[in-house]
Amino acid sequence: MADSGRARRRRALRRGRSGEWRAALALLVKGYRILAMRHRTRLGEIDLIARRGDLVLIVEVKARPSLAAAMDAVTPAAQRRIEAAADLWLARRPDRARLSLRFDLVAILPRRWPVHVPRLFDGRG
Repeated sequence: MADSGRARRRRALRRGRSGEWRAALALLVKGYRILAMRHRTRLGEIDLIARRGDLVLIVEVKARPSLAAAMDAVTPAAQRRIEAAADLWLARRPDRARLSLRFDLVAILPRRWPVHVPRLFDGRG
């Protein structure tokens, strides 16, 4: 039984990483530069950090059967965690004063190109 649980976790991890790579590709096509994938801080993890000019995207990637399910999966608690991790990342940037942060979602849906949802939440907690 324990093996099936481990195998499920490995499959979920592989699916998650694949989704993050697909999301990164979709953002690259839109002209963003990927600064970090799976950026870890003591307060949480940011799936993707992307930049175009002075705009920095803090991106949550969700693989779900529908766009609505992906959007619903970013709960208020997850939003607070993502915002706190983003604050830590931003504090370490020498150019932080001129950067604008935006909290976006990239939904990985079955048999579709990743869907980029700008401004999923406003980041004011």
